[in-house]
Amino acid sequence: MDRITKKLLQDFLRGQELVETNEPDDFEVFCNYVALSNEYNKTFDSKSITVGAGADTGIDGLAIIVNGHLVEDTDEIDDLLSSNGYLDVTYLFVQAKTSSKFDTKEMHAFYFGVNDFFSETPKLPRNTDISKAAEISDYLLDYASDFKENPKCRTYFITTGVVNEDANIAAVVGAARKDLRSYNLFESIELNVLGANELGKLYRKTKDPVSSKFSFPNKVTLPEVGGIDESFYGVIPFAEFEKILVDENGNIRSVFDDNVRDFQGANNIVNTNIQETIQGDSPNLFSVLNNGITIVADSIKSSGNTITIIDYQIVNGCQTSNVLYENRGNPSVGEIFIPLRLIGTKNEDIKSKITVSTNNQTAIKKEQLSAMSDFQKNLQHYYSAIDGDGKLYYERRAKEFNSDRNVIKRKVITIPIQLKSFSSMFNKNPHMVTTYFGTLVKSMGKTGSGIFEEDHQFAPYYLAGLAYYRLDSLLNSGEIDKKYRKVKFYLTMLVPMLASSDDLPPLNSQKKVERYCNPIIEKLNDPDSYKQIFTTAVEIIERSGAPIEDKQALKSKAMTEQILNSYAEEKIQHVI
Repeated sequence: MDRITKKLLQDFLRGQELVETNEPDDFEVFCNYVALSNEYNKTFDSKSITVGAGADTGIDGLAIIVNGHLVEDTDEIDDLLSSNGYLDVTYLFVQAKTSSKFDTKEMHAFYFGVNDFFSETPKLPRNTDISKAAEISDYLLDYASDFKENPKCRTYFITTGVVNEDANIAAVVGAARKDLRSYNLFESIELNVLGANELGKLYRKTKDPVSSKFSFPNKVTLPEVGGIDESFYGVIPFAEFEKILVDENGNIRSVFDDNVRDFQGANNIVNTNIQETIQGDSPNLFSVLNNGITIVADSIKSSGNTITIIDYQIVNGCQTSNVLYENRGNPSVGEIFIPLRLIGTKNEDIKSKITVSTNNQTAIKKEQLSAMSDFQKNLQHYYSAIDGDGKLYYERRAKEFNSDRNVIKRKVITIPIQLKSFSSMFNKNPHMVTTYFGTLVKSMGKTGSGIFEEDHQFAPYYLAGLAYYRLDSLLNSGEIDKKYRKVKFYLTMLVPMLASSDDLPPLNSQKKVERYCNPIIEKLNDPDSYKQIFTTAVEIIERSGAPIEDKQALKSKAMTEQILNSYAEEKIQHVI
């Protein structure tokens, strides 16, 4: 491995707070992260797609992306189909070799493994990770009638060498493509062969803030306003808006502010109306029938009609943007002009006000949106005010910390992690969050939902995030067996019960909440204490007899009750 690639690998391990194991295994995780980051615009755990081990069928990394979500369970497919009304699928396979040579035998083995993955009569033995992914794939293919189009298949064969034109390599890739085409499963097949230089470019790209360059001739400059550096209003043809919305791989960018709100699906009445306008007899009326798009960027650079925006978010127009993306292949989009408001500011308060004031087209009540936006912003401020070893970063917007070299990425708590850790810990429902959490997403922010409520104090949310981070560290270091990763939210549920003898107070009482949370947080910041807490939690789950390998049991309330009963029966007299 050359010196530059070694440095990039070390930078990755440091940034992800991963313990060095051995160079080939570390390189696998690194390549999986780089490859998926090139295809997937949200924050993820690179180890979750790392499948390289015994019986891995020649595959080191495997990801299945459905409707823009990294899918890890079949239940997620049902939820995504229900909410979106279709399935858009991408398969990603990675093989990483530290060798500087492109060994065609190893390439053959990789491509044979990928082909075998889709075979109805597979020949290669499969480990647990490959088998789980194959189960998801088989489940997906049974829904073929709901595909928006056939799946895309993308592979990455990566070494530390130099990519040259080579007839042998071209022949292997060509044969693999032909074999995959024979399944008649895929809309497109992309087989990437990368060397050290290409790998380095893709890794550096993961650190860059999102940016876009486009033409915006039909605009007016808005009057100067305090706190706003520059702002424009006008209309933009879809061909130019597409540069803002879609990345070079054809994927929709993760540029939607406060990403607790997601695309509501084609079945949503507002989105149905937008789609009818695009596909109807008068798509040219789009600009007068639609409220348009509002974009807030940290930086706007203008040169005549050419605009470059850096680190930007679509703070209003998530639904419109997604419907346009879904219809981008429709010839009528060429006739569409989109109202666009473009604002340059780094002021977070102004960004929040813009988000609330411009979001009035969807069915979400404005007062609910305001509370959600303010809560998320204030929760992020709460996280940022904490220093020391317990320093964490709350991510309101996907990948917002990616370009900050001072942030250890494993310390980033995403909204999905926050939802799952908090709800499992304080609502005692790890069975609901072990896989997809669509039910929680639909209810959050509403009075009585038990999460992200307007009057909640922030300490319990940080406590839940910290517990998740400590457990994740123990799993990654091997101090807790990785098989317990399946029950990590069950383990999280037990933390306050093991760390405190007090009952959970009302979450709207600041003094009572801090009196309850602070001692637990102190223990989670002491290595000996939090190791003992999670070791004991593992023992409780083991003594409960809960079938942690049973996928269906993991999603049942009965398993939660079984573990809670085991805790109660032990009659633990002391608090750790």
